[in-house]
Amino acid sequence: MVTLIDYDHASARVRHVYDDIMATRKTSHVNNFWRALAHDPDTLEAVWSRMKRLMGSEADGALDPLTKELIYLAVSVSNGCEYCVRSHAAGAERKGMTAAQYAEMLAVVGLANETNRLAIGYQVPVDDSLR
Repeated sequence: MVTLIDYDHASARVRHVYDDIMATRKTSHVNNFWRALAHDPDTLEAVWSRMKRLMGSEADGALDPLTKELIYLAVSVSNGCEYCVRSHAAGAERKGMTAAQYAEMLAVVGLANETNRLAIGYQVPVDDSLR
C-alpha cells in the first residue's frame, strides 16, 4: 500500500493543489486518493484539473451533475474499485440519488456487463446499420 502524503509533509506544489481541493470542495480535508497521487505531482495536478473541470459543482456541460456521478459510479462498479464506488456513491447521494436510482443503475450495470461479455464471447459482428 502506498503511503499518504499529509499536508504538513507535502511540497509547496502539492500543497497548492491540496489548497485548491479544499477551497473547491469547501472542506478542511483532502481525501486519501489525492494524498496518494501526491507522490507524482504531475499526475496529481492533471487528474485534479480534469476532475474539477468535469465533475466540479461549477462544471458546465450537457450532463447534469447527478448523471455524471451515476456514470462515474457505474464505471467504478464495473471496474471493482471500492474506493471510487464509495466516493462517488456519496457524491451521487449529495446530488440527490435515491435508493431506487442506485438499484436501477446497478441493474443496468449488471445487464450491460452480461450482454457485453456475451457479444464478446460470441464475437457478434456489428450490424451495418450501427456503423
